[in-house]
Amino acid sequence: MEYNKFLSEKLNIKLPLWTLFFPVIAVFTLFLKGTFTENTFYLIFLGVILITAVLSAVHHAEVIAHKVGEPFGTIILAVAIAVIEVSLIVSLMMSEGNEQPSALARDTVFAAIMIILTGIIGLCLWSGGYKYKQQDYRQQGVSAALITLIAISMLTLVLPNYTTTEAGSVYSDKQLIFVAIISLVLYGGFISMQTIRHRDFFLPKKEDINHDESEHADPPSLPTTITSLILLILALVAVVLLSKKLSPAIESMVIEMGAPMSLVGIIIAAVILLPEGMAAWRAAQNNRLQTSLNLALGSALASIGLTIPAVAIVSYFTGMTVTLGIDAKSTLLLILSLFTVYSSLHSGKTNILQGIVLLVIFATYLFTTIVP
Repeated sequence: MEYNKFLSEKLNIKLPLWTLFFPVIAVFTLFLKGTFTENTFYLIFLGVILITAVLSAVHHAEVIAHKVGEPFGTIILAVAIAVIEVSLIVSLMMSEGNEQPSALARDTVFAAIMIILTGIIGLCLWSGGYKYKQQDYRQQGVSAALITLIAISMLTLVLPNYTTTEAGSVYSDKQLIFVAIISLVLYGGFISMQTIRHRDFFLPKKEDINHDESEHADPPSLPTTITSLILLILALVAVVLLSKKLSPAIESMVIEMGAPMSLVGIIIAAVILLPEGMAAWRAAQNNRLQTSLNLALGSALASIGLTIPAVAIVSYFTGMTVTLGIDAKSTLLLILSLFTVYSSLHSGKTNILQGIVLLVIFATYLFTTIVP
């Protein structure tokens, strides 16, 4: 109590103590070494620390979002998670070597898109529809995000299957650099629209906001915001590096199950997207669907728009062959997901049925990955 009083009154930092300690504990956990890394209890311990880091990241992201306002708050979280995702993918790719084509980037990006489109958005629409029957959002901003997402996902994950310069589902070096550039152009154009030219398209409708205490609370102080920013970065770094520590155990588990290695990409993407998914769900529960959709769609765009250029750079300078094209089954599921989300979000209003349909597609995606 005395320590909490000192932070609040002397330093003007008003944050729950657990959000201060858990990111630091998670970072210290990264330095634990020993021969017991395959011990079951140790892996469970890492998993618990990972969850606490995720919860802390969600809280600090919400503090920052409250300070800077929409849509900048959601952009900060989306870009931060995407940058960490890129770092993890690149580090795992480098550890694989270049003896065989790497499909890790493709599997993780595709998994992230499917989790966001059908899992996170489906959960938000279902839970929001269940609680409020119908929720509103600004159609212009969501339509802009979906159009950009359709273009960038097709150009990066589907088109490689139909080019002829290289055999297989891969781009040549020139093609990969070109796709990396247009990915940055598309993502940069969307961010420009979201923050400058049409920022109002991404702001919640005031009459549709649930007027609870959080909406009327004063913005956090500058020391609180700076502390949350530092701890958010620590928490996200801990999430990714703990995921990397756990990845050998995850791969072993997948092999023992007899499931495809693409399941590893799903698990990695799910862990990385946990903070954003929880933040989006909590926003939907507070009748702030616009914030949920900003988080989800912005994260999907950041995932592709930043991952593909990074992978292209690594591939170009290391000579590593990167497989980007998804197979026919995945292409069908991707098109179905994009079509369903676009159809669900074209009227400016959502209901519980749209969430149920998306969650069914998500369950189908998971099932057909494990049982192809």
